[in-house]
Amino acid sequence: MNATLIAVALSLVSAAAYASAAVAQARLAGRTEASAGILRLLGRGAWWSAVGLNAAGALLHVAALKYGPLTLVQPLGALTLVAAVPLGARAAGRRVSGTEWRGTVLTLLGLGALLLAAGGAAPHDTLSLAEALAVGAVTLSLVAVLSRPGARPGLRHAAASGLASGVASALTQTLTVATTDRSGPLLSWRLVTVALLVSAFALGGLLLSQTAYRGGLGAPLAVVTLANPVAAAAIGLALLGEHIQGGVTGLAPALAGTAAAVRGVILLSRAQDRNAAATDPPRATGDRPPSRVVVAGPPVAGARAADSLPLHAEPVRGP
Repeated sequence: MNATLIAVALSLVSAAAYASAAVAQARLAGRTEASAGILRLLGRGAWWSAVGLNAAGALLHVAALKYGPLTLVQPLGALTLVAAVPLGARAAGRRVSGTEWRGTVLTLLGLGALLLAAGGAAPHDTLSLAEALAVGAVTLSLVAVLSRPGARPGLRHAAASGLASGVASALTQTLTVATTDRSGPLLSWRLVTVALLVSAFALGGLLLSQTAYRGGLGAPLAVVTLANPVAAAAIGLALLGEHIQGGVTGLAPALAGTAAAVRGVILLSRAQDRNAAATDPPRATGDRPPSRVVVAGPPVAGARAADSLPLHAEPVRGP
Protein backbone atom coordinates (compact mmCIF):
# COMPACT_ATOMS: atom_id res chain seq x y z
CA MET A 1 0.00 0.00 0.00
CA ASN A 2 1.48 3.36 -0.99
CA ALA A 3 1.84 6.34 1.32
CA THR A 4 -1.15 8.23 -0.08
CA LEU A 5 -3.59 5.35 0.53
CA ILE A 6 -2.28 4.92 4.09
CA ALA A 7 -2.75 8.65 4.76
CA VAL A 8 -6.32 8.56 3.40
CA ALA A 9 -7.26 5.46 5.41
CA LEU A 10 -5.89 6.91 8.66
CA SER A 11 -7.66 10.22 7.97
CA LEU A 12 -11.02 8.46 7.52
CA VAL A 13 -10.83 6.78 10.94
CA SER A 14 -9.54 10.00 12.49
CA ALA A 15 -12.54 11.92 11.12
CA ALA A 16 -14.94 9.40 12.69
CA ALA A 17 -13.26 9.84 16.08
CA TYR A 18 -13.37 13.64 15.82
CA ALA A 19 -17.06 13.53 14.83
CA SER A 20 -17.93 11.52 17.94
CA ALA A 21 -15.85 13.89 20.07
CA ALA A 22 -17.68 16.92 18.66
CA VAL A 23 -21.05 15.37 19.53
CA ALA A 24 -19.83 14.65 23.06
CA GLN A 25 -18.62 18.23 23.47
CA ALA A 26 -21.90 19.63 22.17
CA ARG A 27 -23.89 17.58 24.67
CA LEU A 28 -21.65 18.65 27.52
CA ALA A 29 -21.75 22.29 26.44
CA GLY A 30 -25.55 22.18 26.50
CA ARG A 31 -25.53 20.90 30.08
CA THR A 32 -22.97 23.43 31.32
CA GLU A 33 -23.67 27.06 32.16
CA ALA A 34 -21.53 29.65 30.43
CA SER A 35 -20.13 30.76 33.80
CA ALA A 36 -18.80 27.30 34.63
CA GLY A 37 -15.01 27.14 34.68
CA ILE A 38 -12.58 24.56 33.37
CA LEU A 39 -12.35 22.91 36.80
CA ARG A 40 -16.05 22.06 36.60
CA LEU A 41 -15.46 20.33 33.26
CA LEU A 42 -12.54 18.33 34.63
CA GLY A 43 -14.86 16.65 37.11
CA ARG A 44 -17.21 15.28 34.44
CA GLY A 45 -16.87 11.93 32.75
CA ALA A 46 -18.42 13.27 29.53
CA TRP A 47 -15.57 15.77 29.23
CA TRP A 48 -12.96 13.04 29.53
CA SER A 49 -14.86 10.95 26.98
CA ALA A 50 -14.60 13.87 24.56
CA VAL A 51 -10.92 14.32 25.40
CA GLY A 52 -10.28 10.61 24.80
CA LEU A 53 -12.04 10.68 21.43
CA ASN A 54 -10.15 13.82 20.43
CA ALA A 55 -6.89 12.18 21.51
CA ALA A 56 -7.64 9.08 19.43
CA GLY A 57 -8.46 11.27 16.43
CA ALA A 58 -5.30 13.29 16.98
CA LEU A 59 -3.05 10.22 17.14
CA LEU A 60 -4.52 8.87 13.93
CA HIS A 61 -4.15 12.31 12.36
CA VAL A 62 -0.48 12.48 13.37
CA ALA A 63 0.09 9.10 11.76
CA ALA A 64 -1.64 10.30 8.59
CA LEU A 65 0.60 13.38 8.48
CA LYS A 66 3.62 11.07 8.42
CA TYR A 67 2.43 9.55 5.13
CA GLY A 68 0.65 12.44 3.39
CA PRO A 69 1.13 16.20 2.87
CA LEU A 70 -1.00 18.79 4.64
CA THR A 71 -2.81 19.66 1.42
CA LEU A 72 -4.00 16.04 1.26
CA VAL A 73 -4.66 15.14 4.90
CA GLN A 74 -6.27 18.33 6.22
CA PRO A 75 -9.17 18.62 3.72
CA LEU A 76 -10.23 15.11 4.70
CA GLY A 77 -11.20 16.60 8.04
CA ALA A 78 -14.44 17.68 6.31
CA LEU A 79 -15.48 14.04 6.65
CA THR A 80 -16.01 14.80 10.35
CA LEU A 81 -19.24 16.57 9.44
CA VAL A 82 -20.17 13.97 6.80
CA ALA A 83 -19.82 11.16 9.35
CA ALA A 84 -22.32 12.87 11.66
CA VAL A 85 -25.12 12.75 9.05
CA PRO A 86 -26.10 9.06 9.05
CA LEU A 87 -25.25 8.65 12.72
CA GLY A 88 -27.35 11.65 13.69
CA ALA A 89 -30.27 10.54 11.52
CA ARG A 90 -30.20 7.05 13.01
CA ALA A 91 -30.11 8.37 16.57
CA ALA A 92 -33.06 10.66 15.82
CA GLY A 93 -35.06 7.82 14.24
CA ARG A 94 -35.44 9.54 10.86
CA ARG A 95 -34.20 9.25 7.30
CA VAL A 96 -31.38 11.31 5.86
CA SER A 97 -32.96 14.37 4.25
CA GLY A 98 -32.49 15.46 0.64
CA THR A 99 -30.42 18.46 1.75
CA GLU A 100 -28.14 16.19 3.76
CA TRP A 101 -27.70 13.86 0.78
CA ARG A 102 -26.82 16.81 -1.48
CA GLY A 103 -24.38 18.16 1.08
CA THR A 104 -22.76 14.75 1.52
CA VAL A 105 -22.42 14.17 -2.23
CA LEU A 106 -20.98 17.65 -2.87
CA THR A 107 -18.51 17.28 0.00
CA LEU A 108 -17.34 13.87 -1.17
CA LEU A 109 -17.01 15.01 -4.80
CA GLY A 110 -15.08 18.09 -3.70
CA LEU A 111 -12.75 16.03 -1.54
CA GLY A 112 -12.22 13.62 -4.42
CA ALA A 113 -11.11 16.48 -6.65
CA LEU A 114 -8.80 17.75 -3.92
CA LEU A 115 -7.28 14.30 -3.47
CA LEU A 116 -6.40 14.17 -7.17
CA ALA A 117 -4.91 17.66 -7.06
CA ALA A 118 -3.04 17.29 -3.77
CA GLY A 119 -1.84 13.70 -3.99
CA GLY A 120 1.90 13.47 -3.57
CA ALA A 121 4.79 11.79 -1.85
CA ALA A 122 5.26 11.56 1.88
CA PRO A 123 6.39 14.89 3.39
CA HIS A 124 10.07 15.64 3.96
CA ASP A 125 10.35 19.40 4.55
CA THR A 126 9.99 20.84 8.06
CA LEU A 127 9.67 24.30 9.57
CA SER A 128 12.76 26.01 10.92
CA LEU A 129 12.77 27.46 14.42
CA ALA A 130 12.27 30.99 13.07
CA GLU A 131 9.38 29.85 10.86
CA ALA A 132 7.71 27.98 13.71
CA LEU A 133 7.95 31.01 16.01
CA ALA A 134 6.59 33.30 13.29
CA VAL A 135 3.66 30.96 12.62
CA GLY A 136 2.97 30.76 16.36
CA ALA A 137 3.02 34.55 16.80
CA VAL A 138 0.70 35.20 13.85
CA THR A 139 -1.71 32.46 14.96
CA LEU A 140 -1.79 33.73 18.53
CA SER A 141 -2.64 37.23 17.31
CA LEU A 142 -5.47 35.98 15.07
CA VAL A 143 -6.89 33.75 17.81
CA ALA A 144 -6.83 36.66 20.25
CA VAL A 145 -8.79 38.83 17.79
CA LEU A 146 -11.36 36.11 17.09
CA SER A 147 -11.80 35.29 20.79
CA ARG A 148 -12.51 38.84 21.91
CA PRO A 149 -15.89 39.57 23.55
CA GLY A 150 -18.64 40.68 21.18
CA ALA A 151 -21.43 39.52 18.90
CA ARG A 152 -21.71 35.95 17.55
CA PRO A 153 -19.00 34.50 19.80
CA GLY A 154 -19.86 30.93 18.79
CA LEU A 155 -18.83 31.30 15.16
CA ARG A 156 -15.78 33.42 16.01
CA HIS A 157 -14.65 30.90 18.60
CA ALA A 158 -15.22 28.14 16.04
CA ALA A 159 -13.02 29.97 13.52
CA ALA A 160 -10.35 30.45 16.20
CA SER A 161 -10.60 26.76 17.11
CA GLY A 162 -10.21 25.65 13.49
CA LEU A 163 -7.28 28.01 13.00
CA ALA A 164 -5.50 26.82 16.16
CA SER A 165 -6.10 23.15 15.34
CA GLY A 166 -4.93 23.57 11.74
CA VAL A 167 -1.72 25.25 12.83
CA ALA A 168 -1.20 22.55 15.46
CA SER A 169 -1.45 19.95 12.68
CA ALA A 170 1.09 21.78 10.53
CA LEU A 171 3.49 22.00 13.47
CA THR A 172 2.81 18.34 14.31
CA GLN A 173 3.92 17.33 10.85
CA THR A 174 7.23 19.11 11.39
CA LEU A 175 7.60 17.34 14.73
CA THR A 176 6.69 13.94 13.29
CA VAL A 177 8.96 14.16 10.24
CA ALA A 178 11.89 15.58 12.23
CA THR A 179 11.72 12.90 14.93
CA THR A 180 11.37 9.96 12.56
CA ASP A 181 13.99 10.79 9.93
CA ARG A 182 16.75 10.68 12.57
CA SER A 183 18.58 13.57 10.94
CA GLY A 184 19.21 15.48 14.18
CA PRO A 185 18.97 15.36 17.99
CA LEU A 186 15.52 14.74 19.49
CA LEU A 187 15.97 17.39 22.19
CA SER A 188 16.99 20.32 20.02
CA TRP A 189 15.61 23.78 20.78
CA ARG A 190 13.61 23.66 17.57
CA LEU A 191 11.77 20.43 18.38
CA VAL A 192 11.14 21.37 22.00
CA THR A 193 9.70 24.72 20.90
CA VAL A 194 7.52 23.11 18.23
CA ALA A 195 6.27 20.53 20.73
CA LEU A 196 5.26 23.28 23.17
CA LEU A 197 3.49 25.18 20.40
CA VAL A 198 1.63 22.02 19.32
CA SER A 199 0.45 21.42 22.89
CA ALA A 200 -0.68 25.02 23.35
CA PHE A 201 -2.59 25.28 20.07
CA ALA A 202 -4.14 21.81 20.35
CA LEU A 203 -5.43 22.53 23.86
CA GLY A 204 -6.55 26.02 22.84
CA GLY A 205 -8.45 24.62 19.87
CA LEU A 206 -10.19 22.07 22.09
CA LEU A 207 -11.30 24.66 24.67
CA LEU A 208 -12.40 27.14 22.00
CA SER A 209 -14.53 24.50 20.29
CA GLN A 210 -16.13 23.68 23.66
CA THR A 211 -17.35 27.27 23.99
CA ALA A 212 -18.33 27.44 20.31
CA TYR A 213 -20.65 24.41 20.62
CA ARG A 214 -22.76 26.00 23.36
CA GLY A 215 -25.12 27.37 20.73
CA GLY A 216 -25.41 24.08 18.82
CA LEU A 217 -23.19 21.87 16.73
CA GLY A 218 -24.11 22.49 13.06
CA ALA A 219 -22.78 25.93 12.12
CA PRO A 220 -19.79 26.00 14.55
CA LEU A 221 -18.63 22.56 13.43
CA ALA A 222 -18.87 23.68 9.80
CA VAL A 223 -16.69 26.72 10.55
CA VAL A 224 -14.15 24.56 12.40
CA THR A 225 -14.17 22.07 9.53
CA LEU A 226 -13.44 24.77 6.95
CA ALA A 227 -10.95 26.89 8.94
CA ASN A 228 -8.76 23.93 9.90
CA PRO A 229 -7.62 22.80 6.43
CA VAL A 230 -7.32 26.37 5.17
CA ALA A 231 -4.82 27.23 7.91
CA ALA A 232 -2.82 24.02 7.52
CA ALA A 233 -2.78 24.07 3.72
CA ALA A 234 -1.63 27.70 3.72
CA ILE A 235 1.40 26.74 5.83
CA GLY A 236 2.08 23.69 3.66
CA LEU A 237 1.98 25.67 0.42
CA ALA A 238 3.86 28.73 1.72
CA LEU A 239 6.53 27.18 3.95
CA LEU A 240 6.80 23.44 3.40
CA GLY A 241 7.20 23.26 -0.35
CA GLU A 242 3.90 21.50 -0.99
CA HIS A 243 2.23 22.13 -4.34
CA ILE A 244 -0.81 21.37 -6.42
CA GLN A 245 -0.36 18.45 -8.81
CA GLY A 246 -0.15 19.66 -12.41
CA GLY A 247 0.88 23.21 -11.52
CA VAL A 248 -1.38 25.89 -12.97
CA THR A 249 -3.35 23.26 -14.91
CA GLY A 250 -4.20 21.42 -11.68
CA LEU A 251 -5.32 24.64 -9.97
CA ALA A 252 -8.73 24.71 -11.69
CA PRO A 253 -9.93 21.29 -10.45
CA ALA A 254 -8.49 22.05 -7.01
CA LEU A 255 -10.49 25.28 -6.79
CA ALA A 256 -13.60 23.54 -8.13
CA GLY A 257 -13.19 20.78 -5.56
CA THR A 258 -12.72 23.33 -2.79
CA ALA A 259 -15.88 25.19 -3.82
CA ALA A 260 -17.90 21.95 -3.96
CA ALA A 261 -16.63 20.83 -0.55
CA VAL A 262 -17.38 24.22 1.03
CA ARG A 263 -20.89 24.22 -0.42
CA GLY A 264 -21.44 20.67 0.81
CA VAL A 265 -20.29 21.50 4.34
CA ILE A 266 -22.58 24.56 4.43
CA LEU A 267 -25.57 22.44 3.31
CA LEU A 268 -24.81 19.85 5.98
CA SER A 269 -24.55 22.46 8.72
CA ARG A 270 -27.83 24.09 7.65
CA ALA A 271 -29.56 20.71 7.60
CA GLN A 272 -28.36 19.95 11.13
CA ASP A 273 -29.62 23.31 12.40
CA ARG A 274 -32.97 22.78 10.61
CA ASN A 275 -33.38 19.32 12.11
CA ALA A 276 -32.58 20.64 15.59
CA ALA A 277 -35.15 23.44 15.16
CA ALA A 278 -37.80 20.96 13.94
CA THR A 279 -37.51 18.92 17.14
CA ASP A 280 -37.60 22.00 19.41
CA PRO A 281 -40.95 21.97 21.28
CA PRO A 282 -42.99 25.21 21.13
CA ARG A 283 -42.74 27.48 24.14
CA ALA A 284 -45.18 30.02 25.46
CA THR A 285 -44.23 33.68 25.21
CA GLY A 286 -42.06 34.69 28.11
CA ASP A 287 -40.71 31.20 28.76
CA ARG A 288 -37.10 31.02 29.70
CA PRO A 289 -34.92 30.08 26.69
CA PRO A 290 -33.54 26.58 26.87
CA SER A 291 -30.19 26.33 28.59
CA ARG A 292 -29.46 22.95 27.10
CA VAL A 293 -28.94 22.26 23.41
CA VAL A 294 -28.45 18.60 22.58
CA VAL A 295 -27.57 17.48 19.09
CA ALA A 296 -28.47 14.12 17.63
CA GLY A 297 -25.39 11.97 17.33
CA PRO A 298 -23.90 8.60 18.13
CA PRO A 299 -23.98 7.43 21.77
CA VAL A 300 -20.84 8.37 23.65
CA ALA A 301 -19.17 6.16 26.21
CA GLY A 302 -20.38 7.04 29.67
CA ALA A 303 -23.45 8.97 28.46
CA ARG A 304 -26.85 8.35 30.01
CA ALA A 305 -29.20 5.97 28.24
CA ALA A 306 -31.57 8.85 27.52
CA ASP A 307 -28.89 10.54 25.45
CA SER A 308 -29.11 7.79 22.83
CA LEU A 309 -32.78 8.58 22.16
CA PRO A 310 -33.99 11.19 19.64
CA LEU A 311 -32.60 14.41 21.02
CA HIS A 312 -33.87 17.94 21.17
CA ALA A 313 -33.41 21.24 22.99
CA GLU A 314 -34.76 21.16 26.50
CA PRO A 315 -34.40 23.33 29.60
CA VAL A 316 -32.52 21.86 32.51
CA ARG A 317 -31.10 23.17 35.74
CA GLY A 318 -27.47 24.15 35.85
CA PRO A 319 -24.82 21.78 37.22
